[in-house]
Amino acid sequence: MAQTLQSEADAFVERLVDAVDGAFLVFTVYIGDQLGYYETLVDEGALTSTALAEATDTDERYAREWLEQQTLAGVLSVDDPDASADERRYSLPEGHVEVLTDAESLNYLAPLAQVFVGAALPIRAVVEAFRTGEGVPFADYSPDLHEGQARINRPAFRHLLGAEWLPTMPDVDSRLREPGARVADIGCGFGHSCVGIADAYPEVHVDGYDLDAESVEAAREVVAEAGLADRVEIHRRDASDPDIEGAYDLVTAFECVHDMADPVGALATMRRLATPDGTVLVMDERVGETFAAPEDFDWMMYGWSVLHCLPVGRADTPSAATGTVMRTDTLRAYAEQAGFTSVEVLPIETEFFRFYRLEG
Repeated sequence: MAQTLQSEADAFVERLVDAVDGAFLVFTVYIGDQLGYYETLVDEGALTSTALAEATDTDERYAREWLEQQTLAGVLSVDDPDASADERRYSLPEGHVEVLTDAESLNYLAPLAQVFVGAALPIRAVVEAFRTGEGVPFADYSPDLHEGQARINRPAFRHLLGAEWLPTMPDVDSRLREPGARVADIGCGFGHSCVGIADAYPEVHVDGYDLDAESVEAAREVVAEAGLADRVEIHRRDASDPDIEGAYDLVTAFECVHDMADPVGALATMRRLATPDGTVLVMDERVGETFAAPEDFDWMMYGWSVLHCLPVGRADTPSAATGTVMRTDTLRAYAEQAGFTSVEVLPIETEFFRFYRLEG
């Protein structure tokens, strides 16, 4: 028995040490991403610490420490580890380029580090929330959280939303190709989903709604840069506001219902905004149908929930206190309370998302 306990302890010690190694990797990837180190190494090729610092207008001593850490972490390569510190030249391996620098790739994961950092920064407030049962307002989190979320979702919204996801509903796809089609995107964030829809369907007018002022401002810039300001409007409004008006062929909510204090109210608004033959589409996390049968990334979803989604969802009262792990039965119950008569899980296979078509 004692030997078994010692083996368990040793294994757990090793796991925690590995976890700290991973945490250091996340935070140092964040530093490299924010300072443009990876992009510079791709553009310029192998560089010394002095050359990297000069190219990025940063301090050489800090740059050298980062380069050495990233090399030992297996992120970067070094030409000659025996060379002196000022002569060693570092490069980003070809297989890492897409993951860390290609903003159009579905494998682009540098923003994942940014989201993690943003979620972890108000950790003391989260600990206090555990004591009091209160929430942590979205505004208390670093802008890194919603910036990183927008960056990591951008490739899928731009390249899959209109090309693969919406066409799984042929009637909706057909309607959106007709003149006068209208879409409301609830909780639109930085607007990449709005742009993805408008870009895929040239006849569509999209109204994006979000309550966060910084996200609304960023979304308007994204829309303008895409040249779609004539067909995409971004509004700063609460998704559960009963005064929102419109008649939309499609009403969407991408990865936001589980964050809402009043998901039933938001869904009721979405139902009211849809035309009598319109459709409501909710994209949320792909999690296990039960606690005993988790999906592959439920461990990650619970992590986001503890650090961010549950505290944010409880910042307003009363709150449904949903958390990131919103199972199908939970969403179905919210939809029924909001007046929907049909909830269909669409046949869209992704690792992280599940898609619900709501009608009635």
